[in-house]
Amino acid sequence: MDQDNRSLISLEGLGREDILSLLEKAAGFEAQPNRKILDGKVVATLFFEPSTRTRLSFETAVNRLGGRVIGFSDAATTSSSKGETLKDTIMMVSNYADLIIMRHFLEGAAKYASEVSPVPIINAGDGANQHPSQTMLDLYSMLKTQGRLDDLNIYLVGDLKYGRTVHSMLTAMRFFNPTFHFISPEELKMPSEYKEFCRINGIRFQEHSEFNEDVIADADILYMTRVQRERFTDLMEYERVKDMYILKNDMLRSTRPNLRILHPLPRVNEIAQDVDSNPKAYYFQQAKNGLYVREALICNALNLI
Repeated sequence: MDQDNRSLISLEGLGREDILSLLEKAAGFEAQPNRKILDGKVVATLFFEPSTRTRLSFETAVNRLGGRVIGFSDAATTSSSKGETLKDTIMMVSNYADLIIMRHFLEGAAKYASEVSPVPIINAGDGANQHPSQTMLDLYSMLKTQGRLDDLNIYLVGDLKYGRTVHSMLTAMRFFNPTFHFISPEELKMPSEYKEFCRINGIRFQEHSEFNEDVIADADILYMTRVQRERFTDLMEYERVKDMYILKNDMLRSTRPNLRILHPLPRVNEIAQDVDSNPKAYYFQQAKNGLYVREALICNALNLI
């Protein structure tokens, strides 16, 4: 976390105790989500890329805490469509808001915004790079369902090349002695720099190309991801890999009783509909947890808790 203006761009600046403290604050907001902590505060949500859950949960968090929201969910309706630079947009919006929550299609855009902005920036996703608030709600969901973050077997499935949520998770979990299993087609393997990050930080990992009930039998957390069409320049490549890994209910028969299935959503077809009624499915509760975590992150960025 940027200590000068309390921006949250990635989780690299957070230590183990910082993460656990934020999760404890999220639990406090789950117990009491409606407060007037943001009375008189204005929060801008700038979404240069489409979003449903992230934008709505951030805006709901501001509303439940008594603040006001300004911003946009379609950059085509803003002056950026006229050629306004990101710097000028950030400088202009910072005149009106106490905090900016931004999603952008370019990797590094959030870090750049934090360097020019006089108010804190929360990164709501920058390209295929980082998505720290999603990772914090993922960690909160793991903590709630497993009772711990330490020593978990975490299986990441699908788009590990472009999936910013899985990249952020590696960063955050380095303090908790996980064992990762990376399950993906060759075209969507975990990038080499993230595997090197694991090696440097002593994080155990294995790579798999097969996805079946034997491979996932020892999972504590099964983290499914969508193959993201918007990240592909070659649509033929997308069509080839989009349906390679589909989780079906009968694949869960021999999995651990404590297994929970997470997904950052939106789902396309990588989790069959019949999995939804399985008690091991947790992705809709996971999305709900995002509200409490984002309440904590907003208040933390504004130095209010």
